[in-house]
Amino acid sequence: MSAFDKLEIWWITGAQLLYGGDAVVSVDGHSKEMVENLNRSGIIPVKIVYKGTANSSQEVEAVMKAANNEEKCIGIITWMHTFSPAKMWIKGLQALHKPLLHFHTQYNAEIPWNEIDMDFMNLNQSAHGDIEFGHICTRMRVARKVVCGYWKNADVQQKIAVWARVCAGVADAHNVRCLMFGMNMNNVAVTDGDRVEFEQRLGYHVDYYPVSSLMDYFKKVTDAEADALVAQYKKEYTVKIDESGEKVYWEKVHNAAKAEIALRRVLKDEGATAFTTNFDDLGDADINDPNFVGFDQIPGLASQRLMAEGIGFGAEGDWKTACLYRTLWVMQQGMPTGCSFLEDYTLNFAGDRSSCLQSHMLEICPLIAVDKPKLEVHFLGIGIRKQQTARLVFTSKVGHGIKATVVDLGNRFRLISQEVECIEPKPMPKLPVASALWVPQPTFEIGAGAWILAGGTHHSAFSYDITEEYWEDFAEILGIEYVRINKQTTTADFKQTLRNNEVYYMLNKALK
Repeated sequence: MSAFDKLEIWWITGAQLLYGGDAVVSVDGHSKEMVENLNRSGIIPVKIVYKGTANSSQEVEAVMKAANNEEKCIGIITWMHTFSPAKMWIKGLQALHKPLLHFHTQYNAEIPWNEIDMDFMNLNQSAHGDIEFGHICTRMRVARKVVCGYWKNADVQQKIAVWARVCAGVADAHNVRCLMFGMNMNNVAVTDGDRVEFEQRLGYHVDYYPVSSLMDYFKKVTDAEADALVAQYKKEYTVKIDESGEKVYWEKVHNAAKAEIALRRVLKDEGATAFTTNFDDLGDADINDPNFVGFDQIPGLASQRLMAEGIGFGAEGDWKTACLYRTLWVMQQGMPTGCSFLEDYTLNFAGDRSSCLQSHMLEICPLIAVDKPKLEVHFLGIGIRKQQTARLVFTSKVGHGIKATVVDLGNRFRLISQEVECIEPKPMPKLPVASALWVPQPTFEIGAGAWILAGGTHHSAFSYDITEEYWEDFAEILGIEYVRINKQTTTADFKQTLRNNEVYYMLNKALK
């Protein structure tokens, strides 16, 4: 079952009673037909529910308040079939707390040149009514997405679909609980920030969770349960036993399975859909202690598998990326190519193919793998456990993608997205981790430089399937800053955008 299945978007048609009862009947009939066809299109993943025409201030306010109180409703689409005086929308727009899309369309595609008369003109006044409605939204500073075009066109429907998926992500964000197993690591600034303001602005709730409590779950996992999960691993991945040897290999895979089971149970019991790990806090410190209780390795395999199922993940306590990855996964459900947590690791200067290797110690999501992942065990010499460690090894698909991150600038959150081109790497036989190799757009020099100028992170939430339009809608709905880096970016223009944004947010704060 998709997370979209139980969600709804409400459609409200603006009209008035000035033109008589026959006009109201026509408006209602046209609206029902349009909504039914949009739902049958197969493009928009969330069901649209027609909530009737709004002909007065009281009706508008009532339906907006009802939308606020209906958990299934994740957004509102408005369309002005006739001239709908915008003062009647004021109280409703003041009350509305759900995302808004203003659809500037018309029932008929073309003007019926030979038959058009004043009755037709009075009934089909979207050109008039939508501009009136747009004015009041602008005057009231109402954040919304405006989609213009004929409602039967697939490209227009796709714009609504993008917004619908983002609305689902925003709704989910307000129900996300992210558990931090340990805290942010090693005095790193970019992965930290204001968790209280983060929840106020974006909705995510982030909690510290004691590793000792996680170990209570770990102790209760039985060998039989771990063996059953290992049997599942054997079906899903290619077993590759290297220098660790068969005995150590299966011992480490077995223990990795126990860690996965423990993590799953904690997340379920705590109602959490995202988590972070800390490789310096894995339970008891001394693995040679006969009473040792702790993970004998970083739970990288568990993190990889949980990400594939939509659980947000951030390494080294990076709660912002964990939450953003969860939203990314929700938005792109049903899309074919995949998403992952990634980290900038090392550079490759090669002229116009200069690139950055994306990897991590272990935790890359197998949804982006080009081939069936290999289940391998290798020594990992970092963190409190310098041990043989299980992980999935693969390289990513080739293709266009978007990486995104959220940073805390002190006076606001900034969402940054960047277009990248994933390319095929050369063989790396001595690097037994999952990886992706990408060229920042528009060039390495401009793209990487712009990311640094924007204060971007070394962790990101990456997708092949979504576009920057998703992140723009996401930031617009939540009221946070958004900057994009793409094939049209120039360093001079990007610097000016950052300067302009700084002034805007400083003045905005002062005016409040």
